Amino acid sequence: MLVDGGIPGGTPAQVAKSAQSLEKMGYSGGLTAETNHDPFLPLLIAAEHTEHLELGTAIAVAFARNPMTLANIAYDLQAYSQGRFQLGLGSQIKAHIEKRFSMPWSKPAARMRELILAIRAIWACWNDGVALDFRGEFYRHTLMTPFFDPGPNPFGSPPILLAAVGQRMTEVAGEVADGIILHAFTTERYVREVTLPALERGFATGEKTRSDFAITGPLFVVTGNTPEEFDAARQGTKQQIAFYGSTPAYRPVLELHGWGDLQDDLNRLSKQGEWVAMGELITDEVLDTFAVVAEPEDVPREMIKRYGGIVDRLSFYAPYQSDPERWEQVISSFSRE
Repeated sequence: MLVDGGIPGGTPAQVAKSAQSLEKMGYSGGLTAETNHDPFLPLLIAAEHTEHLELGTAIAVAFARNPMTLANIAYDLQAYSQGRFQLGLGSQIKAHIEKRFSMPWSKPAARMRELILAIRAIWACWNDGVALDFRGEFYRHTLMTPFFDPGPNPFGSPPILLAAVGQRMTEVAGEVADGIILHAFTTERYVREVTLPALERGFATGEKTRSDFAITGPLFVVTGNTPEEFDAARQGTKQQIAFYGSTPAYRPVLELHGWGDLQDDLNRLSKQGEWVAMGELITDEVLDTFAVVAEPEDVPREMIKRYGGIVDRLSFYAPYQSDPERWEQVISSFSRE
């Protein structure tokens, strides 16, 4: 099981230092997220200051862009990183796409499927000289002149990973993507009973097998180097679970465990801005179901006990690096386990 770390946005010097630290500590990859900074720009700096760290977005908001812009920037990052880039995409939710990005929202699973296929058509044009003639319901790409054609990428096309929770989007990931990014708001039971069967349906449609596909994910871990860190991680993770649990799109995860009423309460409190009260509704039982709660040295064993044989690589939802030497041993333990 490979382990990825986060590369936060910030100044160029801060990004370079974070990426170099991940590589030194033995992480397999460094990931950015589209939160309060652009997810792509830091990866250019990270590529310049590392040698073998794999780099990716987890995630970039797909519907905030179009297939051509995504194809172009992914092509460049793959070249600049010398083949170390992976394009991780996610749909976000309707309110953010329409109100934050001022972009259209409809049929998210069908739109995502078409967007990925369009990106692949553009890459096929550049890499293999295939005439660009993509005509879909949502996207249309039929013009590519030599001036705008960068030619074959010396490192090939990067893999595309798709974040998914619902069954339909998960099926799309299995059909047209190279991997899935599990949402942190998931459980072992949900992955086994809902995610994996949906992926298999997608594999069948896309004529693929599990060996052609990567399952990755940012999974909740509660740990710490001191009692104070442990308590802060526990409370912070409860708050994060509550935040995600308030979103109706993620209700099926709670319903699988018989906690559907919890989603109603969290949603109601979120509309009232009662963020602290939301976290207080997350019991230790819910926390233990969503997160591995363990001392740092026990994290690899407990994580592999839950997800070994399912997840190919994971990332921790929050870093615990106040004791770098101790955490470096934790990361290396994943290989030994």
